[in-house]
Amino acid sequence: MSQPAPTHPPPRLGAVLLAAGAASRMGHRPKGLLELEGEPVIVRLLRALNVVGVVRPVVVLGHHASRIAPVLRGQHVEAVVNPNPDAGQASSLRLGLMALSDEVEGVMVLLADQPLITAQDIGELVTAYRRRPAGTEWVQPSVQGLPGNPVIFSQHVRAQLLAGPPEMGGKQWKEQHSQAVHAWASDNTHYRTDVDSPEDIESLGLRTGVWLRWPADLSQPLAPDAVETP
Repeated sequence: MSQPAPTHPPPRLGAVLLAAGAASRMGHRPKGLLELEGEPVIVRLLRALNVVGVVRPVVVLGHHASRIAPVLRGQHVEAVVNPNPDAGQASSLRLGLMALSDEVEGVMVLLADQPLITAQDIGELVTAYRRRPAGTEWVQPSVQGLPGNPVIFSQHVRAQLLAGPPEMGGKQWKEQHSQAVHAWASDNTHYRTDVDSPEDIESLGLRTGVWLRWPADLSQPLAPDAVETP
């Protein structure tokens, strides 16, 4: 008979929320500022992190830093700006990991375009991380066999990512350490739901009844040359 996975003590978690992209498919508008029930998605994610007791999160900004920064005021977060967000997500992840406290024992990485993620979803992921199989250091939701987000990994993984070359991101680390990755099976589609285009917003609304709206100043797509360059 197989033995149940050990339950690790609650980790002191840090979090990196990635929000640096130009969002060209969304009309060059920052996806984290889409509103659900009148509140920006990025603020809802930060509140969910606070509910589960995540240590001061780091938000990585980039192309839309000046538009997103005002909604972060009053939030218990640290914002850093990627001076070259077009270098790819790995560059933003690296900046976020560098800004975290060295006291964290694990790191959650979230994307700013996942509007359905709740405190309960995050709490269940944290539980899965605590119960991960021995020898694994990276936990990622797997919904119908497809990878989801957010993810959680150990401080050891954080150290390896920071010690690696600049292009080393999560994908590359997982390819090199597949035996240390736990694909946590879940039927929660929140982990697979993101919005990359206006069509995604429409599809989400029709499928779930959850309608995202742009704030008034972003009601229309922006011209590419209007996108902020850090």
